[in-house]
Amino acid sequence: MDRDQILDWTCRQRLRLADFLESLPEAEWQSRSLCPEWTVYEVAAHMTISTRMTFGGLVKAAIRARGDFDRMEATLAIERAARFTPAELIVQVREHAGSAKRTPGSGLLDPLTDALVHAQDIARPLGRVLAMPVEPTVPALEHVMKSPFYGARKRFRGMRLVATDVEWTSGEGADEVRGPVGELLLLATGRAAGLAGLTGAGAERLASAFAQAGQ
Repeated sequence: MDRDQILDWTCRQRLRLADFLESLPEAEWQSRSLCPEWTVYEVAAHMTISTRMTFGGLVKAAIRARGDFDRMEATLAIERAARFTPAELIVQVREHAGSAKRTPGSGLLDPLTDALVHAQDIARPLGRVLAMPVEPTVPALEHVMKSPFYGARKRFRGMRLVATDVEWTSGEGADEVRGPVGELLLLATGRAAGLAGLTGAGAERLASAFAQAGQ
């Protein structure tokens, strides 16, 4: 995959997110997102962190969180949301939209995945439609499927994923999961909201698993 193409996609999705955030009335910034315990405000704050994170800052944050990555991410987002207004965060997203900097230890496709998925984390609970562009979503999904960080391989064990809006498949299991590539990406990153657009025996299995987990 061409590095410049990935960075261009990432830039475009960040700018798109900034435009979307700018369209939201202030009250909606306090709404819950798809991320457990995070508001729209905190997700927006999270989107300004990765291009500004230094190795030293990451180490300090990890120590404070006692090695709990989710706690570290949540704390950083909450603290940043407390420091900056919505307008300031929108400016920050735009300022670094084209930056190649990313959180130390993360991969080239992680910022693109973040921009695509977190835009849905904000839009969907608000009842807003923000279409996921197929072309950049495919490599993001392939990255998530291969990465141990997202838990997708375990989540989809024994299943075959089939995109219905682009020629793409993954897995050789008996239970099929069919749907738009964007819905598959949401599910691969642990968002039960993606289930609404999926069909197949695998989708039924996943719905049951998410229900048991209380999602």
